[in-house]
Amino acid sequence: MKTCNIVFMGTPDFAVSALKRIYEDGHNITLVLTQPDKQRGRGMAFTPSPVKAFALEKGLEVYQPDSLKCEEAQRIIKEQNADYIVVAAYGKLLPPAVLSAAKGGSVNVHASLLPKYRGAAPINRAIMAGDKVGGVTVMQMAEGLDTGDMLLVKEIPISDTMTAGEYHDKLASLGADAISEFLAGDNFVPVKQDDSLATYAAKIEKSETEVDFSGDSVTVYNKIRGLSPYPCAFAYINGKRYKLKEASLGNGNGNCGTVLSASPDGVEIACDNGSVIIKVLQPEGKRAMTAAEFLAGNKL
Repeated sequence: MKTCNIVFMGTPDFAVSALKRIYEDGHNITLVLTQPDKQRGRGMAFTPSPVKAFALEKGLEVYQPDSLKCEEAQRIIKEQNADYIVVAAYGKLLPPAVLSAAKGGSVNVHASLLPKYRGAAPINRAIMAGDKVGGVTVMQMAEGLDTGDMLLVKEIPISDTMTAGEYHDKLASLGADAISEFLAGDNFVPVKQDDSLATYAAKIEKSETEVDFSGDSVTVYNKIRGLSPYPCAFAYINGKRYKLKEASLGNGNGNCGTVLSASPDGVEIACDNGSVIIKVLQPEGKRAMTAAEFLAGNKL
């Protein structure tokens, strides 16, 4: 198996799978770039990204520039003499000087079947849209947002009950397979994206996460699973705000937003054309609870 010199750029858990596979495949990872540590939790302690944690565990050199536009960052990256810069959910656009800093350029592991779902939230958007098929694309990076030529595409089915979290984990593994296959080969023909088919997966805004039960039941259900486990859909029940962690489709009918039934199996709420059954929910400032636990302390 051929060995490549790699500069890796990534930040969240999704990127760890790709980095781990590249490491296990025996490639020479000369430098790992990730976002600066961020303050998290109640104590607001500075916490390293999942990619940084993995890199340090394996003894890899980590670099966390605030910007890739500065001459110092560009010089450090170019000095690595990399065959490829591999990017997976890094979180910043790469300027031209970085895109071309490696012999083979920069390649990105993107969590969608491009040109569909360019942008920041392809995983959530695919589930929210009720897509039946998804996948990953390894692409040659260009200056536009996820607009570069496609090098390798891998598809998987999306079940009707899959949450964004479950889809994320499958795509992370699939992305690792894809970048491993790409780095091991040398006969990949770039395929231009059809811009006329492009869609944009914008970052999920807080304003989008409230559930409107006047919508179609399938649309409501897809929204709940598409935002689970993060950032999580929410609704007001008896005037209190609850995150909706797990749900299923129901068969009931009634006035939208009314509770049709409440049992240990779930709280059934009417939508337009059907209902959804809330199985796990989380009140503000407390742990998540099953419907049975919720009903033990609340009357509807």
